[in-house]
Amino acid sequence: MVDLDALHAIIAPEAEAMGLALVRVAFFGGESDPTLQVMAERPETRQLTIDDCADLSRRISDRLDALEEAGKDPIDQAYRLEVSSPGIDRPLTRRADFADWAGHEAKVALKEKRDGRQRFNGELVGIDGDTVTILDKEGVQHRLPFDAIDTAKLVLTDKLIAATVPLSVEGADELEEEGQD
Repeated sequence: MVDLDALHAIIAPEAEAMGLALVRVAFFGGESDPTLQVMAERPETRQLTIDDCADLSRRISDRLDALEEAGKDPIDQAYRLEVSSPGIDRPLTRRADFADWAGHEAKVALKEKRDGRQRFNGELVGIDGDTVTILDKEGVQHRLPFDAIDTAKLVLTDKLIAATVPLSVEGADELEEEGQD
């Protein structure tokens, strides 16, 4: 079993040293395809470039290799390291995410049922203290304790796409023209 809190404590300083905010550290894939997934972003743009991904991947690899050499490997099996941006339909993992993306559609799954339900879909109203509020399609507000949330992510909508500006569109016209030949 992998200790995600320990991995987060190892990886967060590496991301922060690059001026990045860590969005998620996850380990999945079981024995068939064990994967350490790291999502990070630049706080000012909420995005990550390919160079950022490569640089962070090297930093994390170097740090984990050093721990392994010192006999303190936090992962006791072979695995694949995947470093990426959270993407447009990003996971919501931090309290700030629920405030920052208020007004957008989200899917929230709880660790256990609450009032007979475990899944909630609707407009993210925001977070107040430790309570996340989501407004469902019927107009009902659901107040969910932050610590009760298992997973949450934004839903890809036209509104979300319009709110997410790419870092650069330089060269996009050239790619479009090449595809038309």
